[in-house]
Amino acid sequence: MSGVTIRIQEADFDIAREIALLTGGRSDIGAVVSFSGICRGSDGEGVAALTLEHYPGMAEAEIRRHVEEAQSRWPLNGVTVIHRVGRIEPGKNIVLVLTASVHRQAAFHAAEFLMDYLKTSAPFWKQEESASGTNWVEAQAHDDAAAARWTKS
Repeated sequence: MSGVTIRIQEADFDIAREIALLTGGRSDIGAVVSFSGICRGSDGEGVAALTLEHYPGMAEAEIRRHVEEAQSRWPLNGVTVIHRVGRIEPGKNIVLVLTASVHRQAAFHAAEFLMDYLKTSAPFWKQEESASGTNWVEAQAHDDAAAARWTKS
């Protein structure tokens, strides 16, 4: 898969640098859509941190499979998916999805498709840490509904 970067890492990432790596020296890209997910800290009592775990090897393969599906649905010239694992504090980056295409509509749709997958079905587990302790985060019905719109009938 040329023009595709998939990384799962503990370290933070630089969004501008990742866009430059995706687009540098390319004249076949007319649009880049970026989505960055950031750890929020004010959910009622306040989240002190998130800890994200994944299934190494399987997580990358599943993300790659969904990137391939996005490429089969839309004319993409590049995709970057970076997902962090480990302990992440409020205000810090969690995930980055970049999609590049000749035209913006394909890039927007592909970015939404990939984020809906990452939010609902990717093999990551999230634990919230707050003043009252820790708990595993359950799937949300509104996220499942957003992802369902991409199902082919």
